[in-house]
Amino acid sequence: MDLIADRGRRVPIEELNTTRLLAHARKQAHQRNFDDMLIVDVDAHHYEHENFAEILPFMENDVLRQLSQSARAKSRGTIMPQNIGYQDMGGRVTRYPMRSSEKTPEGKMRDVELGHRWMDAMSVDYSCLFPTGMLSIGLHPQKEMEVDLCWAYNRWLTEKVLPDSGERFFSMLCLPFSDPDESLRQVETFGRRKHVGGFMVTTVRNNMAVHDNQYMKLYRAMEERGLVLSFHSGPNWGEPIFRSCNRFLSAHALGFTWYNVVNLTNWVINGMGERFPKLSVIWTESGLAWVPFLMQRLDHEYMLRPSEAPLLKKKPSEYMRDMFYSSQPMEIQDRGAMEVTFRMMNAETQLLYSSDYPHWDFDLPSTIYDLKFLSDKAKHNILGGTAARLFKLKPRNEKQRENLKKFGNLAA
Repeated sequence: MDLIADRGRRVPIEELNTTRLLAHARKQAHQRNFDDMLIVDVDAHHYEHENFAEILPFMENDVLRQLSQSARAKSRGTIMPQNIGYQDMGGRVTRYPMRSSEKTPEGKMRDVELGHRWMDAMSVDYSCLFPTGMLSIGLHPQKEMEVDLCWAYNRWLTEKVLPDSGERFFSMLCLPFSDPDESLRQVETFGRRKHVGGFMVTTVRNNMAVHDNQYMKLYRAMEERGLVLSFHSGPNWGEPIFRSCNRFLSAHALGFTWYNVVNLTNWVINGMGERFPKLSVIWTESGLAWVPFLMQRLDHEYMLRPSEAPLLKKKPSEYMRDMFYSSQPMEIQDRGAMEVTFRMMNAETQLLYSSDYPHWDFDLPSTIYDLKFLSDKAKHNILGGTAARLFKLKPRNEKQRENLKKFGNLAA
């Protein structure tokens, strides 16, 4: 029997399941009466690579499907581009090596069962499920492989996983952004499916111009359908600008911020906010500290060179305040600076709670709830009210309904 240290004693490794590891989170949720608040996590992950045997058969291209399945069967490496780094070994959580030992009931979708366990521990009512390995899909050298893998994943998720989630999971599906026409086809195919709240663009990729005219039909289709567009960032130590970084810490700190900084700048300066005013846009997993910097920097440049942004009718920072941001990983070292950040971005209406669980740097709901400078309304909005309105989510008990109605977030 394999034993592992846990709180001063050695216990069987199979006992260290999600519920046990998050026992303090459950206690914390009970102390703060989180069950009375609707809590929505807009960025939680599962390990889709564990399910490639189920996902790959959904690939449309016969040749790519056969190659992908053969590569897995013969252990000839991965079909996904990989980033160099130490995500699984550093930080404060050593959960990854023990995942495979956790038991789930026969006949139940493993991703759903594990998801419900951590959601119940944290008192999260709804979770937006994102992939993990596929966040680097934009680095794939074959555009057609990105298209086919996204198609297979989106089919598998909407046909096998989400229907079995007990109505508690939804997703912003993965867009093959290297191909604008295929991205549009996937929006048209999957956009009306149950539990689909929108689509996600992985911003770690070889090249991307979010303002390119090729994407305009895609954005219009999403806007017309009331779907949310999310840009999900990540690290890439292989990026030329980060090659001077001699520590993963450095590439990780800068990468998650950098990709969203670049793409948001292009989005705003090229007038996407004017062209698609009803398209809800979320900037995901890049923290918050960069937002005030970029607001001030873009406003300063715009006031000196407004002729280079002729579509804009207001300052760049005002367009930034029209968009949404996920909270994780929230920089908590300087609470005064954080309060200024919240004020500048209109966090009460534009910030969305995200845990990023089960990754090593995840944030519990208390990260938001315990901020003393937030009003009760702001806490309710950030933790779930704004997301409930954005994704049309219903309360799960009467107390949640009362709070959503009180703070004006009850979905129609």
